[in-house]
Amino acid sequence: MPKATHASLLALTVVAILAGCSKKEAPPAETAAAPAAPVASEAPKMPANHPAAEPAEEVDLAGIAKAEGGKTVAEVFAEKDALAGKAVTVRGKVVKVNAGIMGKNWLHVRDGSGAEGTNDLTVTTIGALPVVGNTVVVTGPLTLNKDFGMGYAYDVIVEDAEVKVEAAGS
Repeated sequence: MPKATHASLLALTVVAILAGCSKKEAPPAETAAAPAAPVASEAPKMPANHPAAEPAEEVDLAGIAKAEGGKTVAEVFAEKDALAGKAVTVRGKVVKVNAGIMGKNWLHVRDGSGAEGTNDLTVTTIGALPVVGNTVVVTGPLTLNKDFGMGYAYDVIVEDAEVKVEAAGS
């Protein structure tokens, strides 16, 4: 069988398996009559290895100064439409690292600014990999509404960033 056919079959198999994992079965008859708890306000749970999942450990974000000529994480989110496609510079601490996903290293950077949903900047890089707790300055183009498929979608992401480690520690 040609390689393209093998790849196509493999891709279809993965999609079928993942689709099967997300199916919900009907509740047993004895619980079907019970009133259902409201779920509209519940946030979806992401797998622990999902790049947008919560940081693996607590990192002290006190005293992080905005990069010269740069933005805070909250400012990037607030000004995202004006900054789309432009290079942004942000100083913050690395709160999560995922190496070698789709040929890139994935970082989550926070600086203590912003509220839930606007306080964590996802960054991809092919450069050196900092560790959780490092203070870094990242510079790269801001992309909006990036969907990598399979549940990996980002309203705001800095892609292919240059990452400079300024200080180690947490």
